[in-house]
Amino acid sequence: MSKHRRIRTRGRRRAPSAALVPLGARNFRRYLLGQLVSNVGTWMQRAAQDLLVLQLTGNSGGAVGVLTALQFLPQTLFGLTGGVIADRFPKRRLLLITQTAMGVQSLLLGLLTVTGTIALPSLYALAFVLGTATALDQPARNAFISELVERALVSGAVSLNSAQFNVARVLGPALAGLAVAAAGAGPVFLVNAASYLAVLYGLTTIRTDELHAPREPGRRDSRLADAFRHVAATPDLLLPITVIGFVGTFGLNFQITISLVAITVFHSGAAAFGYLSAAYAVGSLIGALRGTGRRRTPTARRLVASAVAFGLLEAAVGLTPGYATFLILLIPTGLASVTVTTTANSLTQLSADPRMRGRVMSLYFLVLLGGTPIGAPLVGLVSDTLGARFSLILGGLISAVSALTLSALIRARARRPRAAGPARTPPADRHADTAVTSTEGSAPPPLAPAP
Repeated sequence: MSKHRRIRTRGRRRAPSAALVPLGARNFRRYLLGQLVSNVGTWMQRAAQDLLVLQLTGNSGGAVGVLTALQFLPQTLFGLTGGVIADRFPKRRLLLITQTAMGVQSLLLGLLTVTGTIALPSLYALAFVLGTATALDQPARNAFISELVERALVSGAVSLNSAQFNVARVLGPALAGLAVAAAGAGPVFLVNAASYLAVLYGLTTIRTDELHAPREPGRRDSRLADAFRHVAATPDLLLPITVIGFVGTFGLNFQITISLVAITVFHSGAAAFGYLSAAYAVGSLIGALRGTGRRRTPTARRLVASAVAFGLLEAAVGLTPGYATFLILLIPTGLASVTVTTTANSLTQLSADPRMRGRVMSLYFLVLLGGTPIGAPLVGLVSDTLGARFSLILGGLISAVSALTLSALIRARARRPRAAGPARTPPADRHADTAVTSTEGSAPPPLAPAP
């Protein structure tokens, strides 16, 4: 029998959304609120960086692509190392170190900008520093969720964390556009530096005696090769990780394309960029809130359908001729993008062996963010050569076609082992918590820090 109090609605009874129950856990509530504040600030900074680069280079899409590539390149270089570290050391201690490093980076960037001493090389270098800290931070930050709540609440906690990450990922650029138009990029960077105080406060006030941490693994238990084998042998892991790799690399580059469209196509400034980002944020908010209210478990079919819908909508956005229709179509596009990322993140977290969750999440973020060093320069090059609209059309079509193709290939691959016999799976660890699939999970960033 359900422990949750049932609510009567028109003669029928329903239980309150299980996705909201984890908010009753003090540790998780403090962690979630701190992450939301910090992630919004982080995405504000990323958007303000793009606008600052356009100002410094005379609206060069290629320069924005290089900046984004440098910020996400560490995910490719160090992301897997971050997963190994997350599975080997206490996650709360790691997060205190990485979040402090990111706050210092933002403070330095803000001071250089408000004093007028910022230059393109120093901006590139600081973006790489932020990316390095983020690559080491993300696996621990996401895997830490399962230690903040009881195992029966893991799915709802994943859903809420994914919602805040994706909300921050789209709210941040919207607020940044308006803030840069009013006060310039420097104050935005300083606001982001201050936002890290929220997450640091949440981490320092967590009650360690209430954490649900698995036993600490040794070196033999935290090998990266084991995580690769685990993903390759589990279709429910392989599909979301590969699909989000293509969508993240080619489709989710709105921080570049929206700023370019606002300035080079509609010949407007930071305020117009803020309105476009706000429209995308409205759709994403709807998608995030819709995801937290779902009680059904995420499925591969939903992931593929949402990826196809997102790709087609993104291509349609690129084809729209006017500012008003462009802005309106960004609303359902934002909804579809959050549905893709939350569903992929949910499938990944809920299907991963708890002993390998840090390493599996590092693989997830490697393909989600690590592909950006490839996709961002390509988007910038296509925008400079063929126009910003064409980069949206191309990115959307690649996202839709890749989702359909990967789904068919992985489904066909999964049928073959069944004919030969059941695949071997890693033995369960009685000390580790297990993933719960009774309710739907979700998944910033997370896009955030986060997003």
